[in-house]
Amino acid sequence: MIRYSLSCDQAHAFEGWFGSSSDFDDQSERGLVSCPVCGSLRVGKELMAPSVSTARKKDEARAVIMDSAQKEVIGKIREMVTSIRQNAEDVGERFPEEARKVHYGEANARGLIGKATPDEARALIDEGIEIAPLPVLPEDIN
Repeated sequence: MIRYSLSCDQAHAFEGWFGSSSDFDDQSERGLVSCPVCGSLRVGKELMAPSVSTARKKDEARAVIMDSAQKEVIGKIREMVTSIRQNAEDVGERFPEEARKVHYGEANARGLIGKATPDEARALIDEGIEIAPLPVLPEDIN
């Protein structure tokens, strides 16, 4: 795992963990990296000092220990994502098309979830269509 110091275009600083050095670029291009504070998709890497790997550091990196406040926040995010999924229609790859239909009154207003490329997501936002990525939870990765 690689930890990057990240920041969004609103200067919110946070960190992200990625499986390899190319994972950040790939996920960012697909619109999967967003600011946890404001939701911005314009996220970049910050300058970081290199970390020297030792046997002790490798053992410490095997598990991320969350305190009770972090567990509570993850639990609330999990509840929110579950509620959204239960109350929205999953339109898959048709998301950009269906979002436009709802936005322009060509289809009944309803919650939608689905997939969009970064370019499609930017186009929707540019058209004034409010969208947001769903956060990826630990159990979605493992």
